[in-house]
Amino acid sequence: MPGPGWRRRRGRGRPCKPRLLGAIPQIKQFVPIIPSGTPSRVLPDPVFITYDEYEALRLIDYEGLTQEEAGLRMGVSRGTIWRLVQSARQKVISALVEGREIRIIPTSSAKLPDSLQTVSGTKE
Repeated sequence: MPGPGWRRRRGRGRPCKPRLLGAIPQIKQFVPIIPSGTPSRVLPDPVFITYDEYEALRLIDYEGLTQEEAGLRMGVSRGTIWRLVQSARQKVISALVEGREIRIIPTSSAKLPDSLQTVSGTKE
């Protein structure tokens, strides 16, 4: 039986491994500003980025870590980091090009390290 933090998928397959986060993002939504004078239009559906994708993007692009270093910090393989970063980058660029809102949402596989849970007092 998997340990705490592991979740079961519906049906067959291996359960997702918990992914460690450095911190929960404080800002969870970005909304494009429509310049005044442009014709009003219906905004397209928002883009949803998971905590896992956000953390991988933060470690690779913001902190400048290698995929291997980021994988060690998050407790996952380098391949998983690559897939998370690739997915997050594609979502961010589509939001920028198409003028879509970006929302950062929690996932059940993301968790804070035990040291941060006791300091911040939050468990998400």
